[in-house]
Amino acid sequence: MKKELHEKFMLKAINWAKKGKDTDGGGAFGAVIVKEGHIIAEGHNQVGSKTDCTQHAELAMVQEACRKLKSKSLKGCVLYTSCEPCLMCLGATRWADLDQVFYGASADDAKEAGYIYSDLFYKSNTENRHLEFKLKQMLRDEAIAVWES
Repeated sequence: MKKELHEKFMLKAINWAKKGKDTDGGGAFGAVIVKEGHIIAEGHNQVGSKTDCTQHAELAMVQEACRKLKSKSLKGCVLYTSCEPCLMCLGATRWADLDQVFYGASADDAKEAGYIYSDLFYKSNTENRHLEFKLKQMLRDEAIAVWES
């Protein structure tokens, strides 16, 4: 897929983060799952609205995509998320067998904005984590801007 298409889908994830920030019970994190250039699932964090601590944007979209595709495997799919996934969401991306994960803001950016991950996450080797979970950063400034507005 061309860089322009990756950026288009990442901007959609960032826009979902904006919507989540402005939604009662939402959260300032968005995610989009794409297969063969088509959006399979898209949305924002719903931890507050569903009173379910597992409803991070990435995990919720993995669940939705699996339901829609009637499969536990998301092989052939790409996840675009407004922020680097936490350990829980990384685990979900691994078990779902996504082809690639693009993220906007880093975990360190999230920490600076007050969204703090676990010590285990911050102590893990970033380069190894990015390789193992097929993570690639893009549109960082646009993603961080959601928290600043």
